Amino acid sequence: MSDTILSMENITKVYPNGFVANRNVSFSCKKGTIHALLGENGAGKTTLMKILFGFLIPDEGRILVKGQPVAFKDPQDAISHGVGMVHQHFMLVDELSVAENVVLGMEPLRHGLFDMNKAVSVTDELARKYNFDLNPRALVQECSVGVKQKIEILKALLRGAEILILDEPTAVLTPQETKELFVELKKLRDMGHTIVFISHKLNEVKELCDDFTVLRSGRTVAVGDTGDYTEQQLSNMMVGRNVELVVKKEKPEGGREQVVEVRSLGYTSHTGKKLLDDVSFSLHKHRILGVAGVEGNGQSQLGELMTGLRRITHGDVLVDGVSIKGKNVRSIRKAGVSNISEDRMKYGSALTMSVEENIIADRYFTGRYSKGIRLDRKAIRSDVDELIRQFKVDCPARDALAGMLSGGNIQKMIVAREFTSNSKVIVANQPTRGIDVGSTEFIRNQLIRLARDKGVAVLLISADLTEVLEVSDSIIVMSGGRITAYFEDASAVNEMELGEYMLGIKRMTDEQIGRALG
Repeated sequence: MSDTILSMENITKVYPNGFVANRNVSFSCKKGTIHALLGENGAGKTTLMKILFGFLIPDEGRILVKGQPVAFKDPQDAISHGVGMVHQHFMLVDELSVAENVVLGMEPLRHGLFDMNKAVSVTDELARKYNFDLNPRALVQECSVGVKQKIEILKALLRGAEILILDEPTAVLTPQETKELFVELKKLRDMGHTIVFISHKLNEVKELCDDFTVLRSGRTVAVGDTGDYTEQQLSNMMVGRNVELVVKKEKPEGGREQVVEVRSLGYTSHTGKKLLDDVSFSLHKHRILGVAGVEGNGQSQLGELMTGLRRITHGDVLVDGVSIKGKNVRSIRKAGVSNISEDRMKYGSALTMSVEENIIADRYFTGRYSKGIRLDRKAIRSDVDELIRQFKVDCPARDALAGMLSGGNIQKMIVAREFTSNSKVIVANQPTRGIDVGSTEFIRNQLIRLARDKGVAVLLISADLTEVLEVSDSIIVMSGGRITAYFEDASAVNEMELGEYMLGIKRMTDEQIGRALG
């Protein structure tokens, strides 16, 4: 009997606009293995997994689970056949407990009412079986990102998942949390589960995965054992060219000319929780300041306050000595601040508008594109086409809806706009999250070029510690809404040590931080 538990044969999917997302794709996994699905953004990975999980129906091809043909009508149908999926963006109810989230949709009842004790018992038993350290009665909103990841996995396992699809599962985890997750995933594999691991982090693919499939331009281009290939070879297969995996940057030249001063910035949520507490630092011309921290420790609020997405109520932010407090987004952008938002779908783009409209959203009213009450369509088309080419935005046409692009290409569209806005400051929040190695290389190098060549001051907020360490000149670490460490020289610290500061295992004194920040 074959040990192949999943086989997708000659899958083709064409979207209504004529875009071919998958063309004769073949993908298979052996039982009890961790299989990496690799490829650039827009390569067809997401479409293929949506077909596997019942979100989409293929135009051609077939799926076999345990050797039997299946045709999933919806995700519930896929789950009933043992296929589960953990999405990159968690689908949890923060106000409910861990146990309530795990049993959601299949709640145990007692005398017609929800049986909380039974839900806790079921969750605790399942967690112990798979060696997951969880408190079933804890509220999800109080859980770390790593714990939320485990809750999502337990939800799938409780519903009988034998094949588990994990989409960028380590995107927001610390090195310590990633290491812990890998131990648990290997245990699942050893217990006979099959895991499809989607990631752009090739060091993790090498460490965790048994074998791999590479998609490029909607086709299967390579299949093999991960042990037989280097990270460099895998990245070259994905992109179709040689990719520089290590960022190269020269030391910043000149003095330390201050562009932005953040003074005692604070922010309290509507529930009274202090999300930012007396945060102060400066950004300097030609330099990149990295911000490291476990998600939910004030980094998002910091970026939003500096770019006008939240109103400053405590403290101040000065750009070239002028306060931006009380100013709206357009005024702050006019002052020279660009923003790559953490939430590219909600704040970074308008999905129901065209690629062209998204790219010129911050400049359509300027003299180059506006002639009185009329727009200069010729100038707009010329410049947009050049930016699409320069930033390698893979789209059918400039008038294609942004919502039809892959997540990575939406990000490149946003970067094309923000990197060409002639700003003095760029607040880049998760600029390469969920981006393939080729695009990541491009965006990181562009950030460095803007800082070094154009003198832009960059605030880089990223959950990718490799990115923080390689791209930044200096690093601050945030925990509990405060700066808990500062490293003047980013090369003086490593990922594991940063992780310890992020988790609160280590902490510099306020006096040490104050002296270092000057």
